[in-house]
Amino acid sequence: MSDLIEIVDSLENRISKLLHKYELVKQQNANLKDKIKELESNSDLQADQLKHWEEKFSALKNANAMLGSDEHKRETKLKINALIREIDMCIAQLSE
Repeated sequence: MSDLIEIVDSLENRISKLLHKYELVKQQNANLKDKIKELESNSDLQADQLKHWEEKFSALKNANAMLGSDEHKRETKLKINALIREIDMCIAQLSE
């Protein structure tokens, strides 16, 4: 009978250790999920900032091209032609 008691005590100890490890892993999992959310949020913020800076860069590049920079003569001509086409379309729509 004492062997049976020792076996039951041993099982109880093992189960207790397993439950403790389970709780630790569960807590680590929750912490990692929070970290993932934080990193995703940070990633979204950085993506938004990148988009913002790319738009600013494009606007500055276009402004530089409009000023007639030697580096961007071709782009300047293309941009002017595009603007003229847009104006022509607007005039055509207004005259209808």
